Amino acid sequence: QVQLVESGGGLVQPGGSLRLSCAASGTFFSIYAMAWNRQAPGKQRELVASITSGGTTYYKESVKGRFTISRDIAKNTVYLQMISLKPEDTAVYYCNVVVKSTVDKDNYAYWGQGTQVTVSS
Repeated sequence: QVQLVESGGGLVQPGGSLRLSCAASGTFFSIYAMAWNRQAPGKQRELVASITSGGTTYYKESVKGRFTISRDIAKNTVYLQMISLKPEDTAVYYCNVVVKSTVDKDNYAYWGQGTQVTVSS
């Protein structure tokens, strides 16, 4: 069992900041990668940022320079620091992790429940 608990979403004005957190708990051998995704109304879910176990990061072009993904290995937690938020950043943000199973050593993906980020005046 692996569960993800997200927090940090909310309502913020354009230009504001939010910090999202996602903590993984349960039984797994290791975390291969952690990521943040978002889905806006009427749009497809998209990858926003990701970070591998080795620390390699990826960002969607539109959030580069504004969003920063980081992780706390000891806490099995991934963060997304968002600054200079725009209305188009409004979406439900989902974290996901890929873990290596303690049972078969294969990789499995798990998703959080999502946290709402609303950027509006």
